[in-house]
Amino acid sequence: MKKVITYGTFDLLHQGHYRLLERAKALGDYLIVGVTSEAYDKTRGKLNVVDSLATRIENVRKTGFADEIIVEESPGQKVQDAKKYKVDIFTVGSDWAGTFDYMKDYCEVVYLERTKNISSTMLRVQNKRIQRVGIIGTGRIAERFIPEVKLVSGINVQGVYNPHQGSAAQFADKWEIEAYSELELFYQAVDAVYIASPHGTHYGYIKSALEHNKHVLCEKPMVMNRGQAEELFQYARAHKLILFEGIKTAYCPGFNKLLGVACSGTIGEIRYVEACFTKLESPGRRELKDLLYGGSLTELGSYVMLPILKLFGEDYKDIRFDVIRGENGLDLFTKVSVNYQNGIGTATCGLGVKSEGRLLVAGTRGYLIAEAPWWKTSYFEVHYENPLEVEKYSERFLGDGLRYEISDFLSMVNGRNSSEFKLTRSESVALADMMEQFLKAEKRERERSYENMGT
Repeated sequence: MKKVITYGTFDLLHQGHYRLLERAKALGDYLIVGVTSEAYDKTRGKLNVVDSLATRIENVRKTGFADEIIVEESPGQKVQDAKKYKVDIFTVGSDWAGTFDYMKDYCEVVYLERTKNISSTMLRVQNKRIQRVGIIGTGRIAERFIPEVKLVSGINVQGVYNPHQGSAAQFADKWEIEAYSELELFYQAVDAVYIASPHGTHYGYIKSALEHNKHVLCEKPMVMNRGQAEELFQYARAHKLILFEGIKTAYCPGFNKLLGVACSGTIGEIRYVEACFTKLESPGRRELKDLLYGGSLTELGSYVMLPILKLFGEDYKDIRFDVIRGENGLDLFTKVSVNYQNGIGTATCGLGVKSEGRLLVAGTRGYLIAEAPWWKTSYFEVHYENPLEVEKYSERFLGDGLRYEISDFLSMVNGRNSSEFKLTRSESVALADMMEQFLKAEKRERERSYENMGT
């Protein structure tokens, strides 16, 4: 008798799960299905699991394919199960290809090719709680999005859009999804849109998606113009749609714990916030070539201005930008100074200059510090006048962090607004306004440079 084993969460059981179990069963004579426990899902960073373990087990049983159902409770259990049950074949979907090759030491490993459209075209019929999302853009951030989506229950990537058919097809083939080069067909296939295209295209794509009645998650910076931000949010609200700016730091548990400690009075009244994020990019990167929307502030400014807005608010007195520019005029390093009635904020970012990245929050009783990469907050300390008095805080930061914003976006789409405070509409508008002021200042500087060259 040939024994086959497979594993999964099997939350919101749909046709894709059904087909996987059907094909797994066909590989042998006896199918063992491991269903993940709630505790294990939490440990491995699987978010938004809706159905209870008992419900998920019962749904798997009802398919009729499982001869035996077990509970998976730890990452090392697969090896032990293979030995314990004398398994001949271990199988999972091809979206996990390569991940479980270590199991080849114990049994045959089969990655079942994902059948396109099975879990997406039937979701509306099989399970109305699952949202079909489409990706606009095929760049680096889009590449990181799909693995993170797999760890959020209740959302399914249907396809990808790029006006260049070749780019869309190449991306789609890699991730076993559908490719679209026509927006109308793309919109017909999805409920929500994730925009990961170049900055200058965001406004047009957001507006188009909203007009097609789609919820929108857009990578930072959402837009770089206050009027555009207000217009888009007003349209979304009027049409009962979710428009969500994706600054992953805003949604990660560690950063929200940090904000909570800072605002609790532990360090007294906050008087100064300093945030720095720099990285070195090669000159050929888009970020250092796009003369309209490239540069360090448009790329990293959302991260460093976020804690200032969260801790001091949007009502600042004045803002100033000090810039080091490259030969093409783009900012390689920018310091933003924001003055408030009772505090000062300093945001520093760079793509061509490397500095110590940290987040510092200074108060009248002590200070809070998170070292780089604080934008992926997993650890911070609180210090007081007595140097021996130090409080240490930690929080897990899982994967690339996109799963947190995806999870909160999905919660809002499903009518749960408990995450809205993490990045409010007015804060997104304020960020767009800061970007607009910076771009206007840079334009004036370029015009002055041209005038000086002519005299």
